Amino acid sequence: MKTTTRVCVIGGGVVGCSVLYHLTKLGWSDVMLLERSELTSGSTWHAAGGFHTLNGDTNMAALQGYTIRLYRELEELTGMSCGLHHVGGVTLADTPERFDMLKAERAKHRFMGLETEILGPDEIARIAPITNTDGILGGLFDPLDGHLDPSGTTHAYAKAARMGGAEIVTHTKVLETNPRPDGTWDVVTDKGIIHAEHVVNAGGLWAREVGAMAGIYLPLHPMEHQYIVTDDTPEIYERDTEHPHVMDPAGESYLRQEGRGLCIGFYEQPCKPWAVDGTPWEFGHELLPDDFDKIEDSIAFAYKRFPVLERAGVKSVIHGPFTFAPDGNPLVGPVPGLRNYWSACGVMAGFSQGGGVGLTLAQWMVDGEPERDVFAMDVARFGRWITPGYTLPKVVENYQNRFSVSYPNEELPAARPFRTTPMYDTFDGMGAVWGQQYGLEVVNYFAAADEPRYETPSFRRSNAFAATAREVQAVRSAVGVNELQNFGKYRITGGDARAWLDHIMAGLIPKPGRLSLTPMLAPSGRIIGDFTVSCLSETEFQLTASYGAQDFHLRWFDRHLTGDVRVENLSDTRTGFQIAGPNAQHLLQKITRSDVGADTFRFMDVARLTVGMSTAIVQRVSYTGDLGYEIYVDAMEQRSLWQTLSRAGQDLGLQPFGMRAMMSLRLDKFFGSWMREYSPDYTPAETGLDRFVRFKKNSDFIGRTAAEAARDPARKLCAFIVDADDADVNAYEPIWLDGKVQGYCTSGGYSHHAKTSVALGFVPTERAADGLQVEIEILGQMRPARLVTTPLFDADGTRMRG
Repeated sequence: MKTTTRVCVIGGGVVGCSVLYHLTKLGWSDVMLLERSELTSGSTWHAAGGFHTLNGDTNMAALQGYTIRLYRELEELTGMSCGLHHVGGVTLADTPERFDMLKAERAKHRFMGLETEILGPDEIARIAPITNTDGILGGLFDPLDGHLDPSGTTHAYAKAARMGGAEIVTHTKVLETNPRPDGTWDVVTDKGIIHAEHVVNAGGLWAREVGAMAGIYLPLHPMEHQYIVTDDTPEIYERDTEHPHVMDPAGESYLRQEGRGLCIGFYEQPCKPWAVDGTPWEFGHELLPDDFDKIEDSIAFAYKRFPVLERAGVKSVIHGPFTFAPDGNPLVGPVPGLRNYWSACGVMAGFSQGGGVGLTLAQWMVDGEPERDVFAMDVARFGRWITPGYTLPKVVENYQNRFSVSYPNEELPAARPFRTTPMYDTFDGMGAVWGQQYGLEVVNYFAAADEPRYETPSFRRSNAFAATAREVQAVRSAVGVNELQNFGKYRITGGDARAWLDHIMAGLIPKPGRLSLTPMLAPSGRIIGDFTVSCLSETEFQLTASYGAQDFHLRWFDRHLTGDVRVENLSDTRTGFQIAGPNAQHLLQKITRSDVGADTFRFMDVARLTVGMSTAIVQRVSYTGDLGYEIYVDAMEQRSLWQTLSRAGQDLGLQPFGMRAMMSLRLDKFFGSWMREYSPDYTPAETGLDRFVRFKKNSDFIGRTAAEAARDPARKLCAFIVDADDADVNAYEPIWLDGKVQGYCTSGGYSHHAKTSVALGFVPTERAADGLQVEIEILGQMRPARLVTTPLFDADGTRMRG
């Protein structure tokens, strides 16, 4: 065993071996993997080995497609068999809601190039004849679905890595991981110490324990999972071709052929977490005792859906643990707060996602960033607020909802409320219907006394429609108030603060008393932040951005921090309210002695003002696109500020509004949103953010060269008026032009002010002209849409700026 290495991967499951292989594939050969037992120990060896591309996040689906295509490459490279069975698979829908979800997924697949297909009950019965299609409305067929040999595939990854120069050491237990001052690591094992430039935690079932060695908590938890293999079944072994996979969300089951019989697994409701207080180090190639009681109802349902099962004998029962993150996606990437420490864990669908995880992490390590937006599996998407007590109920909830319909407006209830602002009880008493972001309770809308305090999950317009319309009307006709807690807020101070911001931000860094909007770019020129920069003095700035991207952005700040600069995260200690609407200026003037008239306190001005009893940071800007102000105070003073605003606003029509109204209001001005229009998938020129990039400023800002080279993009973000029915655009609906898919939507919704459906999306730049007629596929229906360039409210900005 060598004692120095560029990368030390800890964990010899399919994910660790994939990471190791991809590092060698990208040119890093001085890499090694440590495994405490044998390769595949833990979860890999007993996995069912199924793979599929279906995933609600398009980038995750693309990485799953990459994983599946990689297996043939591995076989050719190593001469080893992965035991591939490309048999295709169909996901069933027995309710209109499930069918809506499948139609929405099929629409996404069109622009992704995935050849999925919507099938009717008769077609399902033809290709999957053991399926009882009574009550089935249809299904989604994916020809890429299949299964493989977990052990053979893992060893193929390992052989390919060794061929690239990697070393794999088994029966070597990691005892400690200790950082050195230069950012490298000492990996202490029972066979000696290894000095590694980078450490990758691919510990699988033991990822929590390996993380604790570095002083971090990774939000993961193992769950017990059980599947059954039947005896030989005539309906299977008498077929000329292998039976396709069948996923039955109603029965919470997946089924496939296994040899001459069947394999069926369940995501049952009475599920059980495993190893709550830590994974035993001696666990490895063991299984858990059979537990038919917890899947009794699932088996009864399966007998109705697949009657052949009732006649088939049980050959074996596989019952073992798998790790899950709270949202079911992997935890991948550089761990915030640590140098050169990387996560590759929580990959519960290792044979669907393992190749994509390995590729992503290797690109991140070798090239400095992955080639696509991978925030859905970025370890930074969970902040440092998360705890084991929060993780466990969310993991249980995710397991139980594994095959449930995933609605775009759904707010899952487990582990809530957890993090709240001082306004929680006040707003709750006013009828707030709550959502959550980054663990924080956020008002979605306020229900009237005769309306339910629950938004019905739907792909169509929900019961929040009327309440949202009322709140939009209040903003546009009088004045609305909305909490500012769900912004990420950072205080940047120091003698080099301006120069540092000029380097990491692509746009203008404003003068004292002014603010600016600016993208933050990766070296590739792609967008990794959408910021408001407020200059309070030459040595003090406030940054605001997405609340849910705190660790994502702080990790970037920390990586590039130089000189006399200090970064403080004030996201939970500096809060307040925004006020917006035609009466907003009048309201602000009533609660401050400072002159906030249009000539004195201009659009994009910022100042410290006495507001009520507080010394507040007030800036004249609003995401509503209306005349508006953001008022920031210390969190301890938020309730006082609320009382001040409430009393002063009584005769001005002041009404609170939530995020549903906010997202409708921004559509009136075609404002983009973080992780919808603005994400690492896109460049400033594609999205229109290039108008905020200062290419002429005297600073070599990060991403400048790449952004300059991409100033003539092939696609352009545009706005559309949609002739919608009862469903609006959500995201990733294909845009049809000249009879074929030539673009897709990034977001959309209903403009309650303009009383029309709006979509934002990409089309070819040469076709992006006012009046362009397209069709947008919404839940399987082709809806006419027209490209528009004139905002639906305050088109000339008179009210916003005046």
